Amino acid sequence: MASEGAAARGLGRGFPADRAALVIYLMAGYPDRATSLAALHAAARGGADVIELGVPYGNPLADGPTIAEAATVAREGGFGLGESIALAAEFLAEAGPDAPPVALMTYLNPLMRMGPARAAAAMREAGVAGVIVPDMPPEAARPWLAASGGIDTVFLAAPTSTPERLATVGSASAGFVYCVSTTGVTGERTGLSAELGGLVESVRAHTTLPVAVGFGVSGPEQAAAVAGIADGVVVGSAVVRRQDDPFAVEAFVELLAGAVRSARS
Repeated sequence: MASEGAAARGLGRGFPADRAALVIYLMAGYPDRATSLAALHAAARGGADVIELGVPYGNPLADGPTIAEAATVAREGGFGLGESIALAAEFLAEAGPDAPPVALMTYLNPLMRMGPARAAAAMREAGVAGVIVPDMPPEAARPWLAASGGIDTVFLAAPTSTPERLATVGSASAGFVYCVSTTGVTGERTGLSAELGGLVESVRAHTTLPVAVGFGVSGPEQAAAVAGIADGVVVGSAVVRRQDDPFAVEAFVELLAGAVRSARS
């Protein structure tokens, strides 16, 4: 797990002590580089505590249609892992020290193609705080973890995870633990699982890190509900659906931030 010093530099600083954090997912390079950079700034202005920047990939197993289609457009525009890291670097340099920490959401194949050492060095230079790799279980993460000093690696806990798996995920993660609210892929849903509260408590029993919930949070009402039981709320598809209009992104993130901030008041 991350030390207190690492947490101060990493994803942990995006999780306030007195309320849930708002984690906003955006797709790098969608619909084009300039607009995705503007959307990053819009999300930060709107109140994102952490930004999850998706790396376009051709076989996004964890992603629903909205994010998968955005990834296709971005890839056709020439975006991959290297371009996504460069985009994060530009955003962080422009936004300055008050920028929310950025986690790259990539898949294992692009990470291994670039090479763990090279990828980690590029991320550190860019100021990237963490990575989320949905198809990299802790057991397969040794090459990456050996190279990734200073970068938090977030692992995923699912409704189907056994207590033993939750213990493994909790001990391997740094920054936060990503709690998948439901089985399946990302995407907007009309409701949240009635079992979500119990799932979050099960994950918390196996880690001292913040627990953030994603997959299916589509609007302020759901964000507020999740903020009442978890340490972080991840909103992805509903933001990406608006990403071609940074003004719409900022307005929507403001609504989400207001809902999350009022959930425990």
